[in-house]
Amino acid sequence: MLVDMTSHRQLHHLVASQLRTAILEGRYKPGEWLRQERLAQELGTSQMPVREALKELAAEGLIEHVPYRGMRAVTFSLEDIEDLYEQRSFLEGRAASFAAENITADELAELRSLFTEMTGLPAEQIAQYRKLNRRFHELIFKASRREYLIRTLTQVWVSFPTMLIGNFVQTAQQPLLQRDPHDAEEHLAILTALENHQGEQAGLHMKRHILSAASDLLVSLRE
Repeated sequence: MLVDMTSHRQLHHLVASQLRTAILEGRYKPGEWLRQERLAQELGTSQMPVREALKELAAEGLIEHVPYRGMRAVTFSLEDIEDLYEQRSFLEGRAASFAAENITADELAELRSLFTEMTGLPAEQIAQYRKLNRRFHELIFKASRREYLIRTLTQVWVSFPTMLIGNFVQTAQQPLLQRDPHDAEEHLAILTALENHQGEQAGLHMKRHILSAASDLLVSLRE
């Protein structure tokens, strides 16, 4: 990974972006120590922007500071997954309810296009599928027009659920096979409720979708 030259003010944000991507993609494993000198060498920069970038990622919850030892990538437990999915299901369910009232025709058309593209992808293109899935969910909560929900969920999606998936070798680079039929059905139910401007149904389907995904992930990890 190489960092392009940019202003000193923006450099640590660029470093943070590259480190964030490396963590989310599993190149830095959960529990792995992130040493400033090594990271600076890998990124081709000085230690100062790396230090600032690590502080930024710590504030996001992607890494943690261990007194007298340094920074390391966060490790999530199964209980953490349960709690985080419950939190996300409530917030995104609420956002979907408001989105049904405020979503535009253009946004609905993009959602339909995303849904079509996702359902047409082969299983091995999991990285592309997760990218499209993220856009699908972001488009919905941004269509809520509720600024607090948008800010909160934007922050949640910085590290979740991709970070949780990358925390476990079973799910980092491969799909959960039991999710394939469920995902398509659940996404379609959400999309249909939004197209019909049914707020209560949109919220309910979104909550069920997220909790169903949590259940399948936990079953896979426990096995």
